[in-house]
Amino acid sequence: MRPVRLSVLTAAAVVAALTAVTGCAEKSDSAGGDGAIHVTATDTACEVSKKDFPAGKATIEVENKGAKVTELYLLFPDGRIVAERENIGPGTKASITAEIKAGDYEIACKPGMKGDGIRQQVKATGSGAVEKRSPEADAAVSAYRTYVQEQADETLPKAQAFADAVKAGDLEAAKKAYALSRIGWERTEPVAESFGDIDPKVDVREDGLEAGQDPAKDWTGWHRLEKSLFQDGKITDQDKKLADTLMADLTDWQKKVGQAEITPTSMANGAKELLDEVATGKVTGEEERYSHTDLVDFKANVEGAQKAYELLKPIASKNDPALAAELDKQFASMNTLLDKYRADKASYEFQSYESVKEDQRKELSDAVSALGEPLSKLAAAVAK
Repeated sequence: MRPVRLSVLTAAAVVAALTAVTGCAEKSDSAGGDGAIHVTATDTACEVSKKDFPAGKATIEVENKGAKVTELYLLFPDGRIVAERENIGPGTKASITAEIKAGDYEIACKPGMKGDGIRQQVKATGSGAVEKRSPEADAAVSAYRTYVQEQADETLPKAQAFADAVKAGDLEAAKKAYALSRIGWERTEPVAESFGDIDPKVDVREDGLEAGQDPAKDWTGWHRLEKSLFQDGKITDQDKKLADTLMADLTDWQKKVGQAEITPTSMANGAKELLDEVATGKVTGEEERYSHTDLVDFKANVEGAQKAYELLKPIASKNDPALAAELDKQFASMNTLLDKYRADKASYEFQSYESVKEDQRKELSDAVSALGEPLSKLAAAVAK
């Protein structure tokens, strides 16, 4: 849910990365009778092909006929995210495969990637989603739920060390603790985003604020403090208060994360979303524009995506062995490339993204594309 400003990479490199990670629907021209829910998004409308559909494993295919980059969300009535697809460019298509229980939902298109979106109420009926899952699927969900909780639990003390340094006015200690405090969040961000209200409090950038929001009053979280530390070079009394606010919001996340709806397809979609984050925020240098610690986030996103894949691999290997083999290859290649920028392979010390040249960023972008293309097929493979 972050706006993308294509200011660092060449346009061609970014388009290549986004094309790969938006999903294999780009190559598909399915229509009408395929059973999918088709969504046509424009800058002013969000048209849905059917408002009622069977519960169970479902595919939502979206085509963006507008002039703005858009996002697609399937939401619970309370605003929690069931599934999402971000950064759908004008004239492109994308798809989401999800396990959907019977009940009421909303499909939302977000032209310009801001605001509440244009929403349509839909309903899933029947009992398709309550069919017994395989032992492999149950094991994957259970292990991933444990992983997500562990990441939240491990984040709090690291974030507290960061907050304590800010509150003590220790600029250098706060700078050092900043990137490390974000690793667990970045590994599992799609789960945190599923709650809807936490991500905008802790991880929004200034240009991600909604229209009418005042950065001086409404901007909170890591990136507000990042700007103070790395650009302004000082810690204010307001920053010290914001450190407490950050800890309160992260504690809320840590308490809620165990309640997240997790399914095999949501795990696969989440892995794909983490590659979206890399393609649109880390490779471009936009995410950590003041601290230039983008490679720390980059690595954490890849690790989170790989964890979800590894847990789903027994299913993927059975349903699509060629896809699993390609994912093994591309994850290995991606990690080898990232290690070139790792100052200390025993820790999370990466070189500043400022020192990564444009041709090197292009190489990273190409690697994201090579991984993103097969990863976009994982949810469909798991749902077979």
